[in-house]
Amino acid sequence: MPVQFPPALQPGQRVAIVSPARKISAAELAPAIATLQSWGLEVVLGETIAGDHHQFAGDDTLRRRDFQQQLDDPSIRAILCARGGYGTARIVDGLDFSRFSRQPKWVAGFSDITVLNSHLLALGHASIHGVMPVLFHQAGGEAALESLRRALFGEASLPIAAPAHPLNRPGTGTGELVGGNLSLLHTITGTASQASFAGRILFLEDLDEYLYHIDRMLLHLHRSGQLAGLAGLVVGHFSQMRDNTIPFGSAAEETINSYAQLYDFPVGYGFPVGHEADNLALVVGQRARLVVGTAGAQLSVA
Repeated sequence: MPVQFPPALQPGQRVAIVSPARKISAAELAPAIATLQSWGLEVVLGETIAGDHHQFAGDDTLRRRDFQQQLDDPSIRAILCARGGYGTARIVDGLDFSRFSRQPKWVAGFSDITVLNSHLLALGHASIHGVMPVLFHQAGGEAALESLRRALFGEASLPIAAPAHPLNRPGTGTGELVGGNLSLLHTITGTASQASFAGRILFLEDLDEYLYHIDRMLLHLHRSGQLAGLAGLVVGHFSQMRDNTIPFGSAAEETINSYAQLYDFPVGYGFPVGHEADNLALVVGQRARLVVGTAGAQLSVA
């Protein structure tokens, strides 16, 4: 089915900031709120902002209720997830997207929010994989923030380029963008939140994982058939990887390459997507073209 895209934001519209995963304070969001207001937007804070239940922004019931309220409120034209962490998968099955489907709006975030990016795509809706409010003003993140603004307001957020990389596989592939955090894509396999990878360009990133975890998760994607039929593979940041006392023996990118070699789609490494400041926005569900050559790789609008 064709992917539906929400209307572009317009100045004067209302956007909500919620936290479906880890807790956060309103004070931490003050700089991001000021930025959104400078874009001409009215900012509404959900009740999860300042919610507190152990590491979560409120218990599952509160977080689900808050997100549902923003989904159903016709005056809210975008939902920005304040931060990631852990917890979104705990509430997604209790969300009702029926009103949202009649009046789609942008949902934006990354990391743990990959659950929502994928769930929405499985329902036939586009969303934004991009920098979250808690990270709006990290050093070196200016381009990431501008790319989010452009995506929200309907301006082109592509092309995105990556330099030459020794593991790149040359070629050209065209398809809708799908993906996000590898750990979350692995977690939602076999659930209602799993979006098909077939014929699409998959992008991957991750943070703070043991190197053998990367292999285990990719092995599962391979064995479950999810890597077969990709139009292309985009590899973003694999940051702060960990290892055991006895080393695993290969870096994250080398492990990815060991599975990519089993297929024939183009692969581009080193894209500015993931848990670093240069986390450029990707519209999940957007049709794109991946071109990988000797000089590097580029994602552009197809």
